[in-house]
Amino acid sequence: MKPTGLDFKVGDHVVYPAHGVGHVAGVETQEVAGMSLEVYVITFDHEKMTLRVPTKKAKTAGLRPLAAEDVVSKALTTLKGRARVKRTMWSRRAQEYEAKINSGDLISIAEVVRDLHRAENQPEQSYSERQLYESALDRMAREVAAIERIDRDAAVAMLTKSLTKAA
Repeated sequence: MKPTGLDFKVGDHVVYPAHGVGHVAGVETQEVAGMSLEVYVITFDHEKMTLRVPTKKAKTAGLRPLAAEDVVSKALTTLKGRARVKRTMWSRRAQEYEAKINSGDLISIAEVVRDLHRAENQPEQSYSERQLYESALDRMAREVAAIERIDRDAAVAMLTKSLTKAA
């Protein structure tokens, strides 16, 4: 076992905080500055991107396995809760939401989705609110889809259903 405590195999789904769900395409050894470095090669199909994360730095980089069942159910429960919108300036709230989305923590992402969700009878969102909402919903849906082994659209429908039950 690696000293990081993380031991991913080829084909494993993983979550990288800034990019969401990807899968391990391989483990390579690369020459960097004259040193040999073992890296996880992670591909993100939805972003058409490949990321290489040193195996020894995987945990500090925030790389983690898909959320456990209890975390998913807690995130879904969070969606059903009441929106907690602080009365601070939008720019400050937007920064906090962005930080939560990029934290990679499913429950924090669920809080953003819940707080920015608008029901049919509520006023229209601003462009930046809608962008953050879509980003958070997409990130959460991709992880739920990978866990439940369903496609992204089915996961979005499942999350939206949880949100509308709350409203």
